[in-house]
Amino acid sequence: MTKRQFSMKQFLFSSALALGLLLGSVSAMAAEGGAELPSAGVNLRDQASLQRGARLFFNYCVGCHSLKFQRYQRMAEDLGLTEDEVMKNLNFTGAKFGDTVVSHMPEDSAKQWFGKAPPDLSLEVRARTADWVYGYLNSFYLDPNRPVGWNNTVFPNASMPFPLWELQGVQTAVKKPGSEDVEKLELTQPGRMTPAQYQQAARDLTNFLAYVSEPAALQRHAYGIWVILFLALFTLLAYALKKEYWKDVH
Repeated sequence: MTKRQFSMKQFLFSSALALGLLLGSVSAMAAEGGAELPSAGVNLRDQASLQRGARLFFNYCVGCHSLKFQRYQRMAEDLGLTEDEVMKNLNFTGAKFGDTVVSHMPEDSAKQWFGKAPPDLSLEVRARTADWVYGYLNSFYLDPNRPVGWNNTVFPNASMPFPLWELQGVQTAVKKPGSEDVEKLELTQPGRMTPAQYQQAARDLTNFLAYVSEPAALQRHAYGIWVILFLALFTLLAYALKKEYWKDVH
């Protein structure tokens, strides 16, 4: 076996191993709680979805959760909002336009009410994936055995009450025969939204959190097409230059 063949086999083996580890980690994350994760359908180019998601976050989530790496000013620029729109409709904590998004819930009170302080959600999508967050928002159900009265099939025994229950309605768990495992969830009390409307709302909220986890992605996507065009043009120029250099060799 030549050295080149050996190196190629090493490369293929390393690539296969890395792919296997990646798929394994995704599968393990999907299997958390025994639930198959639906696709969140994240689209950072959908500015209307990002705006709706921001409205949902600041109306239902910011009371407990912070976005310590996200500034109101940056959010306004990226989401096409004016300072007046942000400060009147999305700022409920008295923060300044240049401040980061910080919940006004005292940490000590949060620990007393929920057992621990609610986590900051700035990097939640990067840590969990968008599909996990979307699945989590769709998987709450009533559980009288839990301290807050709610449980979740994606994240079992979560300490978080369900803030969007008025929108989705109330789900109850259908257990597998002879088991405590949840087979499926049934909507037993409709909410203010239809199931399709709520799924879109959950996608919007997930889309917003995906943006928050990496605001620079919006600029990167905008620059990407220009980078591709530059590389295509450079390839043509390089090929023409190569032909010019080598035309007298043969």
